[in-house]
Amino acid sequence: MATLPLLSMTIFLPLLGVLVICLNWGNSEIVRANNARWVALWTSLVTFGLSLVLWWNFNEAVSDFQFEDKFQWIPLLNVSYHVGVDGISLPLLILSALLIPISILASWTSIQVRVPEYMIAFLVLETLLIGMFSALDFILFYVFFEGVLIPMFLIIGIWGGERRVYAAFKFFLYTLLGSILSLLAILYIYFEIGGSDIPLALTTPFDPRIQIWLWLAFFASFAVKIPMWPFHTWLPDAHVEAPTAGSVILAGVLLKMGGYGFIRFSLPMFPEASAYFTPLIFILSVIAIIYTSLVALVQKDMKKLIAYSSIAHMGFVTLGIFTVDAQGLQGAVMQMVSHGLISAALFLCVGVLYERIHSREIADYGGLVHRMPRYATIFMFFILASLGLPGTSGFVGEFLVLLGSYQVDTWTTCFAATGTVLGAAYALWLYRRAIFGPLLKPKLKSLLDLDWRENLIFAPLVISVFFFGIYPMPLLTMMEASISNVIDQYNLALEVAGDDLVDPKKSLEVALFK
Repeated sequence: MATLPLLSMTIFLPLLGVLVICLNWGNSEIVRANNARWVALWTSLVTFGLSLVLWWNFNEAVSDFQFEDKFQWIPLLNVSYHVGVDGISLPLLILSALLIPISILASWTSIQVRVPEYMIAFLVLETLLIGMFSALDFILFYVFFEGVLIPMFLIIGIWGGERRVYAAFKFFLYTLLGSILSLLAILYIYFEIGGSDIPLALTTPFDPRIQIWLWLAFFASFAVKIPMWPFHTWLPDAHVEAPTAGSVILAGVLLKMGGYGFIRFSLPMFPEASAYFTPLIFILSVIAIIYTSLVALVQKDMKKLIAYSSIAHMGFVTLGIFTVDAQGLQGAVMQMVSHGLISAALFLCVGVLYERIHSREIADYGGLVHRMPRYATIFMFFILASLGLPGTSGFVGEFLVLLGSYQVDTWTTCFAATGTVLGAAYALWLYRRAIFGPLLKPKLKSLLDLDWRENLIFAPLVISVFFFGIYPMPLLTMMEASISNVIDQYNLALEVAGDDLVDPKKSLEVALFK
């Protein structure tokens, strides 16, 4: 097993499924569509199995990158194909591999147009996501990081709702614009270290006066991806217009790319700049938690409500990351994984209703518990998990973040904690209006409860959220060594810097005239 390129196999196996689908065999469009569904499902399931093999063979006591594959990709530019994972990237890789087959199964009956192309888009998206979390070369990382936009743009723009073209272009342009600045920062690092190797950059002490501008360049990309307030306006439109499976991947994985970037690049590479901007991050995080929670309270569209709640939950992630504390960082990664599972399930719950009624308006529902008791139970479980009920993974992530931030800034923690109360308000208000009450609307009286396929979709999500809520140690142990290494690098750099504060004006002069 040690001699196999397990990580590269996991990254590129979905492309083998793409190749099989492209053969396009079958006597009719219906047959070709069914073949594409089955090929995509089995390919993604095998990919998820390989991700579990990676976990099984992962050495939790080691902070270094594991399962590394490296060879010269563009020798003329000293750019390598270099991949590997550590305790920070592996949980997000496994999350990506889990949500893709769930998304494909969720699209089994709802997508009837251009089915082979739809399945190809998801398999390509899987390769790009897993590759992005595994890349250890800046150029390779940027290719995967930006490549993710293409299949998601197509998923929203072709298979989305009525305003799908507007939402797709808004999503694409917002996220691409932020990433252009990060490309400039990557080019600076490339010429500074003589290559694009990320492990080498992680051990290179950059001039503190330059760090602030490199940090801001990466911030422009990561803040839009999360998205942080006030860079969040593209997300509600993208969620509302995306098909259900598109929303699952968008909320479940794509929002985690920014948080991963902060942990992988901003903290260890630019520690002085990270310390300088920590108060700003705390302020933006608290605003995101409170403001978007209040906006969620007044939403009439289920998807838009859950989209705004995602921004609030990601505010806890950025708050935890910049505590640079063991509890805070572990809580941030745990929150990313937990939110990926819970938000995916909530969008799937909305998708179940949309397939039956073709409406996302909360006012069109009420009294569903009388017709769909199994659905009401599943929906209640994930609603409670989203507001951080003890015994669910949502509680573990938020509690660790608040515990870590309390040791850094008490007032920030107090304001952030109000988000848990507001979260309970909008989540329970949504559930009460949609599920409880009398069954008055005629079109709801013929609704059928969850079928076997829908039960199968929710089963792994229920098990995961409950298991990691009761026993989070497998995830916490996986990430412990890598997070400790990030914190040690950060603290050592600040000790060396001492009281030499970063001056933005001097940094600008150095950046322009060096």
